[in-house]
Amino acid sequence: HGCRARAALPGAPGGGGSSGPGGVRAVNLAELLQSSVGDEEPAPARRPPQEGTVLLFPGQGSQFVGMGRGLLRYPNVRDMFRVAEKVLGYDLLSLCLRGPQAELDRTLHCQPAVFLASLAAVEKLHHQQPSVIENCVAAAGFSVGEFAALVFAGALDYTEALYAVKVRAEAMQKASEAVPSGMLSVIGRRESNYNFACLEAREHCKSLGIENPVCEVSNYLFPDSRVIAGHLQALEFLQENSRKYYFKRTKMLPVSGAFHTRLMEPATEPLAEVLKSIKIQKPFICVYSNVDSNKYVHSKHIQRLLVKQLVSPVKWEQTMHAVYERQQGVEFPYTYEVGPGKQLGAILRNCNLKAWKLYKHIDVSEDEEAEEM
Repeated sequence: HGCRARAALPGAPGGGGSSGPGGVRAVNLAELLQSSVGDEEPAPARRPPQEGTVLLFPGQGSQFVGMGRGLLRYPNVRDMFRVAEKVLGYDLLSLCLRGPQAELDRTLHCQPAVFLASLAAVEKLHHQQPSVIENCVAAAGFSVGEFAALVFAGALDYTEALYAVKVRAEAMQKASEAVPSGMLSVIGRRESNYNFACLEAREHCKSLGIENPVCEVSNYLFPDSRVIAGHLQALEFLQENSRKYYFKRTKMLPVSGAFHTRLMEPATEPLAEVLKSIKIQKPFICVYSNVDSNKYVHSKHIQRLLVKQLVSPVKWEQTMHAVYERQQGVEFPYTYEVGPGKQLGAILRNCNLKAWKLYKHIDVSEDEEAEEM
């Protein structure tokens, strides 16, 4: 589907380790990855599809205390944490390894933590199986995971992307504190009508005197699974009336606000400003956008959609269809989830069982010596 493996590329955009905020030399993953390819035979123009690989980068909610412990012995990972301490102004490594969990779970901390842990997992994968990185043809990231996917694909510099994630996380935290809001995970049935349920929940809020209530689908996960976000009163209404809407299960998510809805509007300006100030290049492998599930085409496209993503639903189910769509008989690529948790693997299983059979998770906690690759 028009995605080339990175080893076949005639030299990744270097950027030569540009300085990010605080004058820190960036750990340039694109450059680093290219150096691993240097001595290889030139790649054949057409690779059998099953040799191509896909990397998936998780989002907020996958973090846990202890993540990163198994990654510190890989080259560059300690440098990445050192850079992070300068950019963020606090010791992210200590927070990841020792917590406390409640601090790590705060939006302003967990977004940089998941971003860094995912790129550190790429380092581990690169060390253990360089061919997976060289043969990568596509990447996608869930919400903040898009920033890690774009660094991996050479579109963003590590330090600058980390700074953008810091600004994004702080702005989202601030926006969530302005309105009592949240996110509700829903497993529905065929007959569930999510939009109608949201409409009635908004009407309920109006009856309570809430002006311009928000209640809408904010994540499309897999068939019959959605996350609905908005005012807390709307989400409580949906939980109380779940049988009416044919919801099998509802569960409040442990996040502080209604991400990917218009309640995040105040966060768009700070993120837009920082994205204007950093260098964005065309990714040299296919990266799919959460906003429309299409491949990013050029740098302006990335700049615009990363901002739009804050107030738009994450179309992950649609993205999985776009990534794995192929003609009958064409084999599926190997898929690696790089970063904390296995949520994206669980979602893939529900979206595409055949693709999931070639899925592997790259662990970020204790490093099992006996881990078979």
